[in-house]
Amino acid sequence: MMRGMRGVFVTGTGTGVGKSVVSAALAASLVARGERVVASKPLLSGLDDDYPVWPPDHELLARITGEPADVIAPHRYGPAVSPHLAARWAGERHTAEALATEVRARHHAAALGGHDPVLVVEGAGGLLVPLDDDGASMADLAFELGLPVVVAAHPGLGTINHVQLTLEAARARNLEVSGVVLTPWPEMPGDIERDNLAYLLTRSGARLRQLPVVAAPQPAALASAGAAAGLADLVREA
Repeated sequence: MMRGMRGVFVTGTGTGVGKSVVSAALAASLVARGERVVASKPLLSGLDDDYPVWPPDHELLARITGEPADVIAPHRYGPAVSPHLAARWAGERHTAEALATEVRARHHAAALGGHDPVLVVEGAGGLLVPLDDDGASMADLAFELGLPVVVAAHPGLGTINHVQLTLEAARARNLEVSGVVLTPWPEMPGDIERDNLAYLLTRSGARLRQLPVVAAPQPAALASAGAAAGLADLVREA
């Protein structure tokens, strides 16, 4: 595993568990405290879907960092399918090594200005979502980048199993786990949410954070929520 970059790789326990909000809130909280952030969404699918309130992932991250959205997500696909399938339909193929090289090049270019930026990489779906038809996964991309993993998970029923399986998969692949973020954490958590948190605090071996509901996809709201959850503390220093 290569090291040397400050940052995190944000994954989820599955699709639709708040990974994009965690990535955006983390990036926004870092920007709000004066950090320079390089955001990356190496593979993005699902652009054919409707986005009535929250924009697509790369556009949301662009609002926060000021980078061009198409630079944040260089490989974009319309169908809402696994990125390896979307790429195959488009006649393309991606490897963990090639994607990691692209991300590192952007980080290096940003660092030439004399400021060491924080790299926030958002994966697609869960940790074992495939990159290609040969068995490479998002976990391989995280490993190639040498970044610690932040796991986004919903706080309700079923999350103990999903979180523990994801952590087990990460550790089996020698990935450093920086933390688990339960989101959206309700203002008044019920018995299930409180017990899930208590169990994972005791049994997961990972740092736990609770990201509250973010009402609107605005940098200020995301920064406030990210700061309240202490997400910036999950960033590993180089």
